[in-house]
Amino acid sequence: MAENQKNSQQTQDIGQLEKVRRDKLAALQAAGKDPFKITTYDQTHHTKEVRDNFDALAGKLDEEGNYIEEPTTVSLAGRMMSKRVMGKASFANLQDRDGRIQLYISRNDLGDENYAEFKHLDIGDIIGVKGFPFRTKTGEISVHVKELTLLAKSLEPLPEKFHGLVDTDIRYRQRYVDLIMNEEVKETFKKRSEIIREIRNFLSARDFMEVETPMLVSNAGGAAARPFVTHYNALDEDVKLRISLELYLKRLIVGGLERVYEIGRVFRNEGVDTRHNPEFTLMELYQAYTDYNGMMELTESMFRYLAEKVCGSTTITYGDKQIDLGKPFRKLTMVEAIKEETGIDFDAVKTDEEAKALAKERGIEYEERHKKGDIVNLFFDTYCEDKMIQPTFIMDHPIEISPLTKKKPDDPSKVERFELYINGWEMCNAYSELNDPIDQRERFAAQDARGGKSHR
Repeated sequence: MAENQKNSQQTQDIGQLEKVRRDKLAALQAAGKDPFKITTYDQTHHTKEVRDNFDALAGKLDEEGNYIEEPTTVSLAGRMMSKRVMGKASFANLQDRDGRIQLYISRNDLGDENYAEFKHLDIGDIIGVKGFPFRTKTGEISVHVKELTLLAKSLEPLPEKFHGLVDTDIRYRQRYVDLIMNEEVKETFKKRSEIIREIRNFLSARDFMEVETPMLVSNAGGAAARPFVTHYNALDEDVKLRISLELYLKRLIVGGLERVYEIGRVFRNEGVDTRHNPEFTLMELYQAYTDYNGMMELTESMFRYLAEKVCGSTTITYGDKQIDLGKPFRKLTMVEAIKEETGIDFDAVKTDEEAKALAKERGIEYEERHKKGDIVNLFFDTYCEDKMIQPTFIMDHPIEISPLTKKKPDDPSKVERFELYINGWEMCNAYSELNDPIDQRERFAAQDARGGKSHR
């Protein structure tokens, strides 16, 4: 009951704050100063440019503090994130695309009327300022504001500044608020854009062609996932949103393009959490005339290239871990990884019954239809996956979980497949493509008889 009363009071408080902001907007509009009628603003610099080029922009002072070289006038625009009114002079914080910078605002510079209007601005308002860079007595790079323009009125208050935006649901559903309140999120968005750009650069240098394939398909194949279904009005038939990029890219290889890739959205009508979204971006590439060894070389080279280009180093920090992408990536077969963690050598296990007995002994749940290869995969998931912190290729998967992959010539119970793990996460999956149609049909028939699903 007390919690409900608290929430009700918060809602009333927010409603009152919104009313105050709307009243301020109405007063501006009545005075002919509607900020929403401003269509452009001459923005000459961003905050990072001012910081990075401060010495060149700030001019030069003599020993008495007089300018011997005039500072450069800069014009910035962004959201006001804080304000401290101190009589005839005030400080504010402006946030733009690249970060934040302190503003010094005085009544002597703006004049009485404009300074009074500044004092009525709210946190979250978007403003434009014109002035020059300088350092305060405490050494902080700031902008001495000579002109200030309200560009847009924020009618809703931002989250309370001391606690920021921490509610996970709100952060993911209202990413624009998340971007405003959490600087590190903005950096993540920038890094993602850089990664996509550098992936394209890397693959272009390796003669790959970027393509686009259909999103609406009659058969959503290439992975084991429940599709979204929609309807084609023109054809009066139901179609599905793709769950993978695979099948059409393979058709392009068949058509003779040799090296193709796509960075595109896929849709899987399944669970939702912070690591699983029903729609997400997938990158798939296919190359003719190579095998999984060639794909491992390409993958390792691309990850190392991206780290150098985007992060400036092959050693990156994630949480409390140092990930080294500069050293050759470790290579283990799935059986070797399991033996390393459990002492069990599945190469010495000859039957499905022996494998199931080991699973029962370790408390690993399995289905009656499962064969030895399925048990091997369950052991890996249970004991090994989260141990792969440094870059590790896990190779040579059981044939039962890899129906699209070529068999190893020296051991037909395994296939030429790998997954790359970093920080305990699967980063990618690849294999030597099975191109024997007779073998492919036999494997699908065997899998269908067991009621199995493709693990790719």
